[in-house]
Amino acid sequence: MSPNPDTDELPTHSQSVKAQLRLREMILAGELPSGSRIAELTLVDKLGVSRTPIRTALMKLEQEGLLESLTNGGYAVRTFTERDVSDAIELRGTLEGLAARFAAERGCSPDVLAQAKICLDQIDQFLSNGTLNDDAFSAYVAHNQRFHALLAEMTGSAVLQRELERVIGLPFASPSSFVISQANSAKARDMLIIAQDQHRQVLMAIEEREGARAESIMREHSRMAQRNLNEAMRSPDLQHMPNVRMIRRKT
Repeated sequence: MSPNPDTDELPTHSQSVKAQLRLREMILAGELPSGSRIAELTLVDKLGVSRTPIRTALMKLEQEGLLESLTNGGYAVRTFTERDVSDAIELRGTLEGLAARFAAERGCSPDVLAQAKICLDQIDQFLSNGTLNDDAFSAYVAHNQRFHALLAEMTGSAVLQRELERVIGLPFASPSSFVISQANSAKARDMLIIAQDQHRQVLMAIEEREGARAESIMREHSRMAQRNLNEAMRSPDLQHMPNVRMIRRKT
């Protein structure tokens, strides 16, 4: 009997996605240290899937930039330089600035704009407390990612949305990459309040159809992530941040 693609390929695809997500978690959590070679057979035992979906997952993670292929075959966990991460953040800021300008100049869906305002209202509730615990920071991350996703949706451009999804998928380029790393920092809440004000300002610029101003605000907004990177890299608690340990400091 010939294979049925509807029944034979879907389980393999599902296993590949599962393996990809789990491997990404392991890398960012430091379970697979920076520079370490990936052993396929070990992953078969650890993840409980066959070698085929694991190989597919490894290829995907290389495309994401978390792994690098070795000349003699196989993969190793990448080590990033501060410049690598800084460039990724700068690229995100450039694209989000363009997204904000498109939204302002072309106009955006009133429904999406309303959802973005609700999202910011929810963030305000977290920031109204004098101090933020780990749960509050985690909630902030979720709503912050939601806001940035809505900003991309406001463009009405499938091309730009696709490119934003790609760049946000780069290691450490997410809008909230370093927020949790600094949850116990005395400056963390103050920085989030400034970032939240920039969120409000860019929505106002979009509503008022001020494209250049909207773009400028989002470019400046990415500078907060650059500052968070600098703070995280020089934190005395660096050893407790496995994901940040993947980044090689400037010399």
